[in-house]
Amino acid sequence: MLSLYAIAMAAFQATTDAGQHSSHMAKCAQVCGQCARTCNECFSHCLSLAAEGKEKHAKSAQYCVDCAECCKSCAVLCSRQSPLAGAMLECCATCCESCAKSCESMPDDEHMAECARTCRDCAKECRQMSKMLESNG
Repeated sequence: MLSLYAIAMAAFQATTDAGQHSSHMAKCAQVCGQCARTCNECFSHCLSLAAEGKEKHAKSAQYCVDCAECCKSCAVLCSRQSPLAGAMLECCATCCESCAKSCESMPDDEHMAECARTCRDCAKECRQMSKMLESNG
């Protein structure tokens, strides 16, 4: 009888862990989606400034558009709890850190500062989710 109880408790714990895992994946997808939107807005901002001859913004525009694409893909994989999400989370965190660094090079520009903050938050969330997946692996 004790073994049936142990099996039932293990099954209950697995279900609880899966629910928490699902909730964290949904949160990560939301954070990545927001980062993609912010990066796309910053891309447009940088593009307009690059057209005015501000070359430093042209480089940041590339980081922003690439980061937005990576975040979008990560949001999709996390939202459907893909088995490939772990690799994408690491990629997304790296892209976000690079984009943040580029945007932080222009701290007086509010668009750039907001993009950098959002990217740092996304990178942190992706790293936490990646660690959670590794520990549940």
